[in-house]
Amino acid sequence: MLAELLRNAEVFLFTGFALLLRIGGLVSMAPGFGETSLPARIKTVISLGLTLVLLPAATRDLAPLSSRSGPPFWIATEIAVGLFLGLGLRAFVFALQIAGTIAAQATSLSQLLGGMGGEPQPAIGNLLLIAGIATLMSFGYHLHLIEFLLGSYRVLPAGGLPAADDLRQWGLSGIAHAFSLAFILAAPFVVTGLIYNVALGAINRAMPQLMVAFVGAPALTAGGLILLAIAAPGAIVIWREAVLDFLMNPFGTPR
Repeated sequence: MLAELLRNAEVFLFTGFALLLRIGGLVSMAPGFGETSLPARIKTVISLGLTLVLLPAATRDLAPLSSRSGPPFWIATEIAVGLFLGLGLRAFVFALQIAGTIAAQATSLSQLLGGMGGEPQPAIGNLLLIAGIATLMSFGYHLHLIEFLLGSYRVLPAGGLPAADDLRQWGLSGIAHAFSLAFILAAPFVVTGLIYNVALGAINRAMPQLMVAFVGAPALTAGGLILLAIAAPGAIVIWREAVLDFLMNPFGTPR
């Protein structure tokens, strides 16, 4: 009885350790859970909690690891797969930050306050990031993340790595999609800034004596803030749907 109990405990601990490797890599990069402002202790607790939740469902997928002999190279591969999947999600955070930077530059708000991260970020990018993560969390993000983790073992089996060419193509498509999404989110600000500069140039040619810069700068700042209040909710909805689409179909073609 005691020997069977010890054997079951050993299997439980081994499976939990193998599962924690991939989950830890993903959590360290995932939006919301992998932010630099979040303490490492909270990230550790989140990783352990996800491990306990996924352990019963992932036991069958992790069973082949216990029968492997030789050096445990699968430890490094599981960490690498978790980080790679986390980078796929982190690209959406980069998209929000890039969109905020583009919007701030287009509306002359790039020097207004800064961000919470290690590098200064425009206030618009910081605002979009906080709003996006808050909206994502309120729509069952953790449940989608659990399903995403469980499904990753069917596409990327435990202990193995996909082909390097597949990783390259998947990474390039994710980066391209992030930049495309960033420009879509910032498009209203870019168009508004273009119209403003064209109109300002026409007024300057028609009335050279008027200091259009002193008149137009406050108008651009006020217009940028008003446009932010109007366009930000729609941009966050578009971003949230893009993240959820990725979680449901991470290895497909982004829509």
